[in-house]
Amino acid sequence: MIGDTGDLVDTGRYPLHDLDSDAGSDVVRRAKQQLAESGYSELCGFLNARGVSDLGADADALTCRAHPSAGSGTAYLEIPDPDLPDSHPRRWTGHFSLRAVPYDLIPASSPLRRLYEWDPLKKFVSAILGRGPLHSYSDPFGALNVAVMGDGDELQWHFDQTDFVVSLAIQAASEGGDFEVAPLIRSAADEEYGDVAGVLAGDMAKVVTIAMNPGTLLVFEGRNSLHRVSPISGSRLRHVGLLAYDTKPGTKGSDLLRMSRYGRTEPFGEPPERWPAS
Repeated sequence: MIGDTGDLVDTGRYPLHDLDSDAGSDVVRRAKQQLAESGYSELCGFLNARGVSDLGADADALTCRAHPSAGSGTAYLEIPDPDLPDSHPRRWTGHFSLRAVPYDLIPASSPLRRLYEWDPLKKFVSAILGRGPLHSYSDPFGALNVAVMGDGDELQWHFDQTDFVVSLAIQAASEGGDFEVAPLIRSAADEEYGDVAGVLAGDMAKVVTIAMNPGTLLVFEGRNSLHRVSPISGSRLRHVGLLAYDTKPGTKGSDLLRMSRYGRTEPFGEPPERWPAS
């Protein structure tokens, strides 16, 4: 039942129903401070034990619906500029390999989908970001994803093209799959190509690792923070929920993005509850 969504969250630690209370205001204040200082807000233990268990079982069941994508990508998620020297950060490319379950294949009964569509969570993230009310994406593919990564998968160093990303850690891989970040390494005023080139060349002095702890909610401003998912090995899959919100309504992805990430441009006509499990 949708009314049980709050039972998945540790509401004693994160009082989403009463953000104006002293406890709620303190949680938001600390999250906003970390976001301003580090470019991310790490909300450990956001899910309770039931939430971790339910979302883990749900992700396992949805894995067979994930579409694979792999190739080489730049740190700026754009075509390399041929006019720049080979040593320039905008010419660097790295390998990516992962699978994604799109929103139109995640049933309404999914606990992850229920959380994504739950107004208290949206208001909580809005309060942390402080940019006004948030809107769920209108994209039938990209509004909500389960990112599935396994043996041999990784995500290259890159900057996001959106201002922020909201994710839920569901299951850690057997080995690897660390979320590594060079926080706020660039700004709108200065690209800091020298520092970026250093990270791309293997200098980890400015890099921190955000632990992959199931149940953690992460609000991340990735536009100015270089980040990657390190190579994965072993049999246990890495599951992360990607929850897409924006400060304006009606946000959708392009057909090019849909084809590269999901292998199609049109959503399936049948509701996800009727989509075969395998």
